[in-house]
Amino acid sequence: MDLPENKKIILFDGVCNLCNGAVNYVIKRDKKDVFRFASLQGEFGKKFLTERGLDSEELDSIVVYEPGVAYYKKADAATEIAKEIGGGWQILGLFNYILPPVFRNGIYDFIARNRYRWFGRKDQCMIPTPELRSKFLEA
Repeated sequence: MDLPENKKIILFDGVCNLCNGAVNYVIKRDKKDVFRFASLQGEFGKKFLTERGLDSEELDSIVVYEPGVAYYKKADAATEIAKEIGGGWQILGLFNYILPPVFRNGIYDFIARNRYRWFGRKDQCMIPTPELRSKFLEA
């Protein structure tokens, strides 16, 4: 699969209502058109995880991949997204300097472990509308 140039890819849990809501939130605020999206359950997501030796059960919901540069997971992924959408969300970047990774990932893991109970889940991954299809690697 050819990856889009100069785009960061958000891999998300496609059956998680919280994750789908977060994706829609980011799409609305991605004024610079920085992000593309793929579910962790899709072909690209599975291949990405396998190639990097990441366990989808351990990962719990989000990865930001900047092709040729790096990938970020958990709280670092959320911070990477916040930096790009700007506004008040950039304050999350301060947590990377203030809070040690074990603490900020602990908060992230707590939310991730409870996301289905608190927000529910879908039977299948979300299907983007025709207007949004170009933002997804697999539609």
